[in-house]
Amino acid sequence: MPVKVSVIVPVHNPGTYIEDCISSLQRQSLPPDEYEAIFVDDGSTDGTPARLDRLAAEDPRMRVIHQENSGWPGKPRNVGIAAARGEFVMFVDNDDHLGDEALERMYDYGVANGADVVVGKMAGKNRGVPVELFRRNHPRATVENAPLIDSLTPHKMFRREFLDRIGLRFPEGRRLEDHVFVTEAYLRADNVSVLGDYVCYYHIRRDDASNAGFQRFDPVGYFQNLREALDVVERYTEPGPVRDRLFRRWLRVEMVERLRARRLLALPDDYRRELFAEIHKVVVERFGPGVAAGLQPTQQVVAAFAAADRYDDVVAFAEWEASVAATAAPTDVEWRGGSLHIGFTAEYASAREPMTFPADAGRTPLDDPPKDVEEAVAWVGAETTARFGQATVDLLLRERAGAAPYFQPVEFARETVSVEDGERVRLVLRATATVDPAALPGDAVWDAVVRVKLGGWTKECRLGPAPRATRPEPCAGVVGGRVVLPYWTEPHGNLSLDAAVEGRRLGLGGVRRPDVTVCGLRLRARLPLHAPDGAAVRLRFTSSGRTLHASGTLTGEPEGPGSRLEAALPSGLPRGIWRVALAPDPDAAEPRYAGLPFALRAGGGRMLVVPVPRPGTVRKLARGVRRVLGAARTKVAPVISGRR
Repeated sequence: MPVKVSVIVPVHNPGTYIEDCISSLQRQSLPPDEYEAIFVDDGSTDGTPARLDRLAAEDPRMRVIHQENSGWPGKPRNVGIAAARGEFVMFVDNDDHLGDEALERMYDYGVANGADVVVGKMAGKNRGVPVELFRRNHPRATVENAPLIDSLTPHKMFRREFLDRIGLRFPEGRRLEDHVFVTEAYLRADNVSVLGDYVCYYHIRRDDASNAGFQRFDPVGYFQNLREALDVVERYTEPGPVRDRLFRRWLRVEMVERLRARRLLALPDDYRRELFAEIHKVVVERFGPGVAAGLQPTQQVVAAFAAADRYDDVVAFAEWEASVAATAAPTDVEWRGGSLHIGFTAEYASAREPMTFPADAGRTPLDDPPKDVEEAVAWVGAETTARFGQATVDLLLRERAGAAPYFQPVEFARETVSVEDGERVRLVLRATATVDPAALPGDAVWDAVVRVKLGGWTKECRLGPAPRATRPEPCAGVVGGRVVLPYWTEPHGNLSLDAAVEGRRLGLGGVRRPDVTVCGLRLRARLPLHAPDGAAVRLRFTSSGRTLHASGTLTGEPEGPGSRLEAALPSGLPRGIWRVALAPDPDAAEPRYAGLPFALRAGGGRMLVVPVPRPGTVRKLARGVRRVLGAARTKVAPVISGRR
C-alpha cells in the first residue's frame, strides 16, 4: 500500500519523555502499512540514539536518521521531509503525542476537502494552545474567515506535493522557524482544513519545563527572527485590513502579551528592560496605526506605551492588571430530560472584589497614549462599558487527564447592576449551559471552565467555588447508556463531571427500604439516579456464590429528582438472601455494577425486602466467641498449674 502519512519527529535529548510519543505513534488507527514515523536524531547525547535504533529494528513502521546537532528543529524537519515517502507529512515534537485516531482522521479530512494543510485540534497540558480556532470544524479555512494565524506551531499535516511545488522548507538554525514556515503555508495553500471535533495533538510541558519554548531567549535575536515572519506576510499580502489583521497576531501574542500583568512582573527588571527595548523597536519600525487599533482596550494601552517608549508606565499598568481575574458562580445544576443544565453568573473581579465600571460611557479612540496609568485605567473602564454589548461567555468541559477542551452550548444575557448611587455598574453575564453526556468523548473526569470575553480581557476560571450550604447537589444521571456524576471538588468547591463514575459514588447507598417494593415478580424502587424515560438498566442478584440477572427500566420521577426502577425478577429465585446490584450501562462489554442498600429474601413462596447482610458477620461472631473462650482459659490456667 502507498504510504499515506509520514510523521517526522525531530529528536534531541528527550530522555523518557519520548516514550509517550513513541507509544502514541504505535497506537495509530491508520493501518500499519499506510504510515511511517521518521525520527531525526539531532545529535542527542543521552540514551535516545540507542533507544531509537532498537525501536527501528523491532518495528518496520519506525525509521531513524542520525545527524550532528544543528541547534534547532528546522534542519531535522527538513531532513525528514527529504526522507518521507508519504502523501502527507505530519510534524510531531519528541515530548508531545498524538490522539490514537489522529493520522487517520486528519488524512481522511484533508483528502475529502482537497486540503494542502490540515490543522488538527490541540490540547495543551500545562501550556497554552489555540481555543477559538477549534470551536468547530472549518473544511475551508483561510486567514480571513478563521483565526488560523493563532496557530503557528508546525504540528500539522502538510501535503508533500504542495511543499515541493512551492519549495517550502523550514529556516535552519534559528528560533521561530515554525512561524515562517506555517505562515507561508497558510498564505499559499489552495485550501486549509481545520478539524475541531477530535483532539489530534497533545502539546505537553515537561515537568522540568525544559521544552525549548519555555527557555528564556535573547530578545535581540528573537525579534530579528520574528521580523522574518513579518516579511512573509508582506510578501504575500497587500497593504490593508488583511495584512493589519495578520500583523496584529505578532503584536498581540509576541509583544503585548509579554508586557502584561504577572507574565511581565515575574521577570527580572534588567531582562524586562531589554525585552521592552526590542519590542519598542519592532512596534515603531513595522506596525502602522491600523494594527494596534484592532486590539482590545487593555492591549491598545500596552501597545501605545510600548510605541511611546514608556517602560515605567507599562510596569505600573501590569501591576494593576495583575489584580484582575474572572469569577464564575453557579446558580443551579439540574437534569432536564437527557441533558444537564448548568446555570451560572460570570464577571470580573479586581483585588478579589467585583469590578465596577462607569455607568454611562461611549467609545473613544485611543489616538495618543494616556498621560498616565490612572488615565489608562479610566479609559479601559469606559471602553469596557461601551463594549459590553459584545461581551460573551462560554462553558468548556476540560478533560482533566489530557486537558482537551470542548465547548458546550450556552445561552446568556448581559446584565448591569448599579452600585455607588448609580454612577458605576457591575457588568454581569448570566448564562445557562446545556451538556449532553452522550456527546462527551470517552469516559473521563471533566472540569467545568468558564471563559469570559469582556472589554480588553479573555480570561478563564473554574466554575465555583460553591459554598456547601447553598450549592445544588444533583444526582448522577444515566443518558445514552453512560453515567455522569456532577460533583463539587474538595476542598475548592468547583464543579466537575465524572463520566466514568461507578460503585459507591453513584449515590445509590441513599436508597431507603420504604422506597423499595416487591409485588409478585415485579421489583419497584425509587432511586437517586436521573434518567430519561425508558432508560435500560441491568440487575444482578447474588446469593451463596450463585448469580442471576434481570433487565429493568428507569422512568423519570415527576415529583422531583431521581427516577423509578421497574424490573421483572428472575422467576423461581431459590431460597436465600439475594444481594442486588444495578448496572446503568447494560450494553457495555463489561457492565459496571453498583450495589443497592437492600436485599431480597426468597422462600416459602414469598419475597421480602430486607437489609443487606453485613459481610463477615458469622466470622466476626466466631472471632468474638474465640476471644471469650481464650480469656476464660487464661483465668483458669493458674489454678490448674497450682494443683499440679
